[in-house]
Amino acid sequence: MQKPDKSAIGERIRRRREELNMSREQLSEIIGITSKFLSDIELGVRGFSLEKLLLFSEYLNLSTEYILFGTNTSINERIFLQSINKCPEEKKAYLLSIINKIVESYST
Repeated sequence: MQKPDKSAIGERIRRRREELNMSREQLSEIIGITSKFLSDIELGVRGFSLEKLLLFSEYLNLSTEYILFGTNTSINERIFLQSINKCPEEKKAYLLSIINKIVESYST
């Protein structure tokens, strides 16, 4: 299992904040933390709560996956997975068999 790297997380948050032309003070006020705490996060010195992760995700318009690991699932992949997760368990096996047949048809 991949472990989140606090320095890399902080760098991604800082980079995105700068892309949005936000000051550290502006973002820290939105998130509900001090600018010193945000500075420590961006430097990889401190971590933060799940609640703050969700706020960073919302206000920086980044997925939590990207903030934590630097990877991003595309919007289409997320919609696809959400649709599958809405299906009853007994239908998921059927969907998987259809998907496998489609993939096989492209592989040959």
